[in-house]
Amino acid sequence: MMSYLWAAQWRSKNNLDGDTTHIIRVNLIPALFKTKRECLAFIKDEYGYIVKRKDLRAEPHCWAIPIPIKVKIEAI
Repeated sequence: MMSYLWAAQWRSKNNLDGDTTHIIRVNLIPALFKTKRECLAFIKDEYGYIVKRKDLRAEPHCWAIPIPIKVKIEAI
């Protein structure tokens, strides 16, 4: 069985670590959503503060707002 869900992808790019991306987890479990709209709402609620924080978007952090990505889930 295979299905597609949406996940929030963390992004940052700084001089120390380079490009960093990963799927955001909640309590060690990937945060997955049925719709892109649900995923965008989660991102806005949990990470919307990054937009207002220039200090977090600049070195040494260089955080970016997470983006919704479509992920394929396959049962083995």
